[in-house]
Amino acid sequence: MNITPVMEKFILHWGEMGTRWGVNRTVAQIHALLYLATKPVNAEDIAETLNVARSNVSNSLKELQGWGLVKVVHVMGDRRDHFESLKDVWDIFMVIFEERKKRELDPTLTMLRECEIDAESDTETPKEIKTRISNTLEFIQLTTGWYDQMKKLPRPTLIKLMKFGAKVQNLLTRKH
Repeated sequence: MNITPVMEKFILHWGEMGTRWGVNRTVAQIHALLYLATKPVNAEDIAETLNVARSNVSNSLKELQGWGLVKVVHVMGDRRDHFESLKDVWDIFMVIFEERKKRELDPTLTMLRECEIDAESDTETPKEIKTRISNTLEFIQLTTGWYDQMKKLPRPTLIKLMKFGAKVQNLLTRKH
């Protein structure tokens, strides 16, 4: 697979950003490559294009499939598996956010709820600490509740809302 200098820049940056988001660099680079690819790509071509070990590609593809970002595609006349990424950036964002919510926020909510219940009968933990835990729980519940509402909106409505930005504040604080 031939990649242009612009594609290489995108792939390398996506890999760098992946590490900042807690994602393995190769996983992020493979995702970027498949996102930019105009047709499904087999694992051997991915390994050759990115100059990474075939075993690394295999493990990375499994991780991307686990996230729901990449799927296997079969190509007529080729017995090898080929892979393609979601192409719509909004779909990618929603999948990533949903997976992060499942993997990170939902377990945190469970733990915070347990802490709050445990704190009711706990006489050792200072009230100030219990309040911080309750405030954290309330914040994450508010955030995840907002996300649950936003993901149900039709995409055009969500886009309008996002473009509206700070103008929402003017509507909410406007004096009548």
